Amino acid sequence: MLAALALAACAACNTASPDKTAKIPAFDTTSIDKSISPCEDFDGFANANWKKANPIPGTDSRWGAFNILDKENKEVRLKGIILEIAKRTGLSKGSEEQQIADYYTAFLDTTTIEKRGLEPLKPYLDKINGVTTLEDWAKVCGELQQIGVSTWAGFGVEADARNSKMNAVYGGQDGLSLGERSYYERTDSSTENVRKEFQGHVDKMFSMAGFTDANPGATILAFETALAKLQLTNVELRDPVKTYNKIAFSELSTLAPAFDWKAFADEQDVKTDTLILQNKNYISKGGQLLKATPIETLKTYTRFQLLSRFAGYLPKQFDDEDFRFFGTVMTGRKAQRPRVERAIRSTDGMLGMPLGKLFAKQYFPESSKEKVSQMIENVRAVYGERIDKLTWMSDSTKKMAHKKLQAFTYKIGYPDKWKDYSSIDVEKDKLFESVVSAALFRHKEAIKKIGKEVDKSEWLMTPQTVNAYYNPLNNEVVFPAGILQPPFFNPDADDAINYGGIIAVIGHEFTHGFDDQGSQFDAEGNLKNWWTDQDRQNFDTLARKYITYFSGLEAMPGFSINGALTIGENIADLGGLTLAYYALKKSLEGKEEPALIDGYNWKQRFFLGWAQVWHANITEAGLRNQIQTDPHSPARYRINGPLPHMAEFAEAWSCGEGSKMVLPAASRVVIW
Repeated sequence: MLAALALAACAACNTASPDKTAKIPAFDTTSIDKSISPCEDFDGFANANWKKANPIPGTDSRWGAFNILDKENKEVRLKGIILEIAKRTGLSKGSEEQQIADYYTAFLDTTTIEKRGLEPLKPYLDKINGVTTLEDWAKVCGELQQIGVSTWAGFGVEADARNSKMNAVYGGQDGLSLGERSYYERTDSSTENVRKEFQGHVDKMFSMAGFTDANPGATILAFETALAKLQLTNVELRDPVKTYNKIAFSELSTLAPAFDWKAFADEQDVKTDTLILQNKNYISKGGQLLKATPIETLKTYTRFQLLSRFAGYLPKQFDDEDFRFFGTVMTGRKAQRPRVERAIRSTDGMLGMPLGKLFAKQYFPESSKEKVSQMIENVRAVYGERIDKLTWMSDSTKKMAHKKLQAFTYKIGYPDKWKDYSSIDVEKDKLFESVVSAALFRHKEAIKKIGKEVDKSEWLMTPQTVNAYYNPLNNEVVFPAGILQPPFFNPDADDAINYGGIIAVIGHEFTHGFDDQGSQFDAEGNLKNWWTDQDRQNFDTLARKYITYFSGLEAMPGFSINGALTIGENIADLGGLTLAYYALKKSLEGKEEPALIDGYNWKQRFFLGWAQVWHANITEAGLRNQIQTDPHSPARYRINGPLPHMAEFAEAWSCGEGSKMVLPAASRVVIW
């Protein structure tokens, strides 16, 4: 999936309603630094001046094209929609307008939030305090899971990877406050400082809350470290075969008998005879860890998970401390956004689809769907031609690849049908309860899917999201309205810029169907091998070569890119660029050579379009966090990384052998 980086003062952001008559430049040539050779550092050449003119706002850890458009969508467009609704009176209870208006009001009502203190948490804290056995703890964890509070393991519902038409229950590892195992294992000074800061953060949160647990920071860090050592790494989690382990639900009690799985599931209303585990060994060893852990430690851990989950909806001291650690220490953000901006974003987070319906109606005309559909079909046609020309794949596997490619479906802009959200109970003076009601709604929606046929019309992103995705279980690509705007798609731009932008994005998502993970799913979305053994070996050899290449790129001292973690996105970038380039070339067949624009030919402008989509600045802490946790390479390496493998780039910019942006032919990787 494409990254919505930072999930934003900005020369490209508006502070008023956008002028629909104003033309947006295709590519701002003032971004270019001609003192840098495009053949030595293309990101530097195309974006150095942009980076100087666009420092990272204190409220963000990353700042680039995604963030700028996201800020426009949320802080201008959605803000206008929400403020207009908030002015209305007499809104019917349960209507989407009432929910939006009252949630926004509740988030801004800091007087009531301060007055209530931790009182909203009391029913849950009382239950944690009442735990005396591991069986009690399992029951409380089950109740807390419904409202999004993490514990050592969790359930989820999605299509069965080996029977993609039906929904199944999945069981996975969970419960790490720092998000990823490497944060508990690395011994470099920056990561050790994160652990030290985390310990102090927990201690401060407990002190402010009046909790009397002894040494809570050290206690929780020690427990989570022990838990982390048992978990699969984020690289291991990429293997869909290794993480598909279907078992009888009753087997959980054999794997981890000390944990009351029935109580845990009953509290969540999870009823199933089977489930699919990520890692049976984790459940077994984790169960042993729980049995050996003092119950008071588990209660301390659970208090923090509850407090951390809802810190942003509690009095200012908790909100501020939560931001200090997770915002500043973890990602380098210097300041919280103003409360009004946060209210807009929080309303979007809770009621994204009702808002999305209004956003799409106002900002995404039906005509745009047809334009994007044509783009998708152009990419599909070029992908088929690329498959036919592959030298490393046999005819029998090519036939199956074509079958999968033709089976691709797509969604554009917004859903064709909208869910009923009226059961979410939003009250303007009860922010916490409104958040809980929205969480319970999402939980119940998931529970209703268990054992039922998959609804392939469902969207996993809201229309206003600046992102796109490929879903291997549906074999579909999805492009929300939010990303179908400049600089990704600019109706005022020349074709070369748009092909380097939105067409490369479309190609990226298509290629996910054939990356290291997607290539293991067939045309119907099932985890099923459709390759000959030799062809699979050829693909894996190319992928390993690309992993080695990216792993050799040091993003900052002591932190190299994790080629194995980012391989799916890196393959998709290379594939997307290649498909877009040849789609553009095909569109020009039989036509006159396009005239130079701003002194650059169409081939050069294609790559400038790519560089414009990914230009970005990032904080040091944000970069460290991304390298350890994100399957996407940092923006600079999404620009520069694939280009040395493309002879088309070297030709466009007349780069000779020995240039940094050119690899010897034998070292290049061409997969799709």
